[in-house]
Amino acid sequence: MKEGPDIARIASLVGDPARANMLTALMDGGALTASELALEAGVSLPTASSHLAKLMDGRLLTVASQGRHRYYALAGTEVAAMIEAISGVAAHSGPQRARPGPRDKSMREARVCYDHLAGDHAVAMFDRFVAEEIIVQNDDTVRLGPAGAGFFAARGIDTSGLGAARRPMCRACLDWSVRRAHLAGSLGTAILDKIIAEKWARRPAGSRVVEFTPPGKRAFEKAFLA
Repeated sequence: MKEGPDIARIASLVGDPARANMLTALMDGGALTASELALEAGVSLPTASSHLAKLMDGRLLTVASQGRHRYYALAGTEVAAMIEAISGVAAHSGPQRARPGPRDKSMREARVCYDHLAGDHAVAMFDRFVAEEIIVQNDDTVRLGPAGAGFFAARGIDTSGLGAARRPMCRACLDWSVRRAHLAGSLGTAILDKIIAEKWARRPAGSRVVEFTPPGKRAFEKAFLA
């Protein structure tokens, strides 16, 4: 018996089309009921329940009960990063289109990747951070750079509190549409929270799109891209 993680088991869980649709539907960081996920997957409720049991057994989902309902969500950022990366590989290796990633222009520009910003704006922001050593990237490792704490403090983000979190403060996440890195981790979440709190953008119900207002886009660009 080979040592190491059981990749084949996880791949088989994600590889089923119905389960893949369910996982993708949860990439906005929200939680859905079994009935809602059945609709997303295009299967009956009993079939959806069977799929959900397998995903739970594989520790890809969590479930919380509220009243009569049970709400399913991705088990964490590692699962979300895996789905985002697989989406990128599928776009590259599958039937070719003129451009990789989502056809919807707004999804390409800015969207939620579980709990952080993804898309063109997020990749441009990551590139700026690396270029100015706000964050430092060495191979697959990303950390706060010498200029990082002061940069984010000036924008109302306290990185000292983020460093105390269990999850990494900075992590590179392969962007599905651009096929380059955007920023994940607790710092990526804090930036998305800042964008929404400042009302620079909103998240339309039932969509992963992050929709910037014209003044909000200018404010975001001044804060994180200029």
